[in-house]
Amino acid sequence: MTTAREVMTAGADCVGENQTLEEAARKMRDLEVGALPICGDDNRLKGIITDRDIVRKTLADGTDARQVTAGELGSGKPVTIGADDPIEEAIATMTTHQVRRLPVIDGHDLIGMLSQADIARAMPEERVGELVELISYD
Repeated sequence: MTTAREVMTAGADCVGENQTLEEAARKMRDLEVGALPICGDDNRLKGIITDRDIVRKTLADGTDARQVTAGELGSGKPVTIGADDPIEEAIATMTTHQVRRLPVIDGHDLIGMLSQADIARAMPEERVGELVELISYD
């Protein structure tokens, strides 16, 4: 049984809940990623923010990305996967919540991110199309 820990991208960087969306966007650019976990002052996971969130929920509405914090945009309980959970559970979670990335936690600690691409690289080639179809959304 393959686990999330075996497939994830380790060492996820967080954006602080009090950092602006402009800072989050720069961090995404510098790290060459499309999503960042949002961590609180207590170093706990507060949510996740994507480049798409920044564009659709702020810039497209004319909101100044220097005036909105990551914590304001990333509300709600984040969907996560446990480090030792099987990949099948991660796929089910992504499908149910229609997300392409999951923060991976070990206890209360964020240890990585698991993306649709991470799973696809670990799957047999003939099943990759099935995965993409299950998780994809408009």
